[in-house]
Amino acid sequence: MLEARQFHAIVNDKTITIETGKLAGQAGGAVTVRQGDTVLLATATMDKTPREDITYFPLRVDYEERLYAGGRIPGSFFRREGRPSEAAVLTARLADRPLRPLFPKDLHNDVQLILYALSSDGETPIDVLGIVGASTALTISDIPFGGPVAAIRVARKDGKFLFNPTYDETEASDLDLRLAGTREAILMVECNAHDVDEETMVAAIEAGHRALQPIIDLQEEMRSEVGKPKFEYLPFELSEAVEEAVGAWLGGRIGDLAAQSLTKAELDSKLNEVRAEVVAALTETSDFDEASIADAFAEVHKAEVRGRILNHGQRPDGRGLRDIRQIVAEVDLSPRAHGSGLFTRGETQVLTLATLGTPRERQELDGLSPIDEKRYMHHYNFPPFSVGETRVLRGASRRDIGHGALAEKALLPVLPTLEQFPYTMRLVSEVLSSNGSTSMASVCGSTLALLDTGVPIREPVAGVAMGLVKEGEQYAILTDILGIEDHLGDMDFKVAGTREGITALQMDIKISGITPQLMSEALNQAREARMYVLDKIEECISEPRPELKPHAPRMTVLKIDPEKIGAVIGPGGRIIRKIQEETGARIDIEDDGTIYIGAVDGPSAFQAQEMIESLTEEAVVGRIYTGKVVRTTDFGAFVEILPQTDGLVHISQLDTEHVDQVEDIAKVGDEITVMVTDIDPEGRIRLSRQAVLEGWTPEEAMERDRRPKRRTSGRNRGKRPQGSRDRRR
Repeated sequence: MLEARQFHAIVNDKTITIETGKLAGQAGGAVTVRQGDTVLLATATMDKTPREDITYFPLRVDYEERLYAGGRIPGSFFRREGRPSEAAVLTARLADRPLRPLFPKDLHNDVQLILYALSSDGETPIDVLGIVGASTALTISDIPFGGPVAAIRVARKDGKFLFNPTYDETEASDLDLRLAGTREAILMVECNAHDVDEETMVAAIEAGHRALQPIIDLQEEMRSEVGKPKFEYLPFELSEAVEEAVGAWLGGRIGDLAAQSLTKAELDSKLNEVRAEVVAALTETSDFDEASIADAFAEVHKAEVRGRILNHGQRPDGRGLRDIRQIVAEVDLSPRAHGSGLFTRGETQVLTLATLGTPRERQELDGLSPIDEKRYMHHYNFPPFSVGETRVLRGASRRDIGHGALAEKALLPVLPTLEQFPYTMRLVSEVLSSNGSTSMASVCGSTLALLDTGVPIREPVAGVAMGLVKEGEQYAILTDILGIEDHLGDMDFKVAGTREGITALQMDIKISGITPQLMSEALNQAREARMYVLDKIEECISEPRPELKPHAPRMTVLKIDPEKIGAVIGPGGRIIRKIQEETGARIDIEDDGTIYIGAVDGPSAFQAQEMIESLTEEAVVGRIYTGKVVRTTDFGAFVEILPQTDGLVHISQLDTEHVDQVEDIAKVGDEITVMVTDIDPEGRIRLSRQAVLEGWTPEEAMERDRRPKRRTSGRNRGKRPQGSRDRRR
């Protein structure tokens, strides 16, 4: 029988409890993490046999979102969870990024981290708890790991930082920062914000790093008391002999290549040629295998590129450390899309296309977060031709989902509200050519597309990717990194924002962490670059187009009494379907009585609006209507003046002369013109044909009406009839 042990840490007056020894005993390490009523299970397991067919560390992180955690049954046909949702993929990626740099570089054993949400209270975000759980499971397991790592969420309200806030507290904040780090350094940053300046961002990061220290203490305590001895794995590392042999054979050839300003394709081609030559030469004259020679070649190339950057400030394409590649911005490329923007920076090119839809087309989210829908979606596609390769297309990858989500967060703070712009918006960024920072090019392309569409965004948004090369205390921060600088460097630091401040931030590193001071330098250098990119965007298009494109839907918004929704929808939706079929408009109805009418042309929208208004119009005292006689009695005729709404014309009010029989003037099916003279408290409508013929006012008509004199109060005039004569009831 396993012995359960609990450990506790306090963060912002909230208790985090980590328990081990009770669940998943056969995993390498397993813990549950609890905050409030949110409970997460995290497991870490490693194969004991290394993989010999790879040259990288095989880590996989999976987060499985189980809806039972929120007391819900999945909405799919099979009533079980299917492929991971976008939110689940992002949670898994968030856990992967700070943990991966801390594994030994020469470990080739498969390691898998699996996270389950066992309970969700709807108040506590799960993602940062996933990082804590995964790190703790690794720390107490037999898996070699350089942690522990702690993670925390930081919000800001009224100028004060909040740690591990609830969903509601985050919603009210201008900052949503997720931060992970070791005791000494920061490993990962993910943030979306509302124009937060660089100084505030650095302060938030420093405060968050201080606040996560108790979680580091907790994990170290657990390692000391319940941790397993670490497995002694077979290391995969290059021998010094093969590196020396490759370096000696190459001589200065790699340096000569690095000194040339080549395109990505040219550099790849020349590197492949030289690699093939050295592999062929050394396999004939030595006992080294091809894989070892190729790995040594990569190390020599990496050292050459990094050395030139650090020692001479020379980048692979000849730019200075702060220089940005040539930028070209264009709009209006697609004649049928509702908006389009092409952003080209060096060899990176992204085309973003925008589509507007009705509120009905917003995305419904079926997850554990209280956010259950969104009206702005950003999707990112990275086809193989963008890097000159071929592969099978299998839909959006985890990377595609992550890059799309980052661009989406960058633009959310500047979008208009539903009341300002009653549309659902979908942007798709197609990467057409890639050589570094396609996610930030997607941000820029999306800004262009939104402006071209005519979406009244508050301000343009631009993004730039920063890099880092660091050896000991020597380092260089790079602006607008190339693909090779991302691959061979130590940091990919993406910053997006407006002229006022940062709207999105994401940092991934390959080393054991960076300091807030270094991050502050990178942020300030990124701000300088962002201003330059914004200038280029505004040279192309400086503000939203005043009119939507001809093929974009025009949205008309009506407000009706919620009790009249049924009259517009009709039995089984028959009436609303008829309106849409006759007009070609799309109609969405909200529970509060708001009606959205979307149509490509004005006449269709106007026709649909008239039809809806006729169904929901209210009878008004003094107004004249032409209606149809629907029933007659000895004392008068009932006339339908509005759809499913009728009133009584007393026999004395049918004509200017005495009338012996009602049907002498009004037969069923006849159309007659009448005035509304009164609406009683029960909603019964009194009509007069004589008032129309004589030109009377409603008061004059009531004086001559042969029934007990009664006046309705002013507050009832013009109100919707509530009595039995309103057949919609």
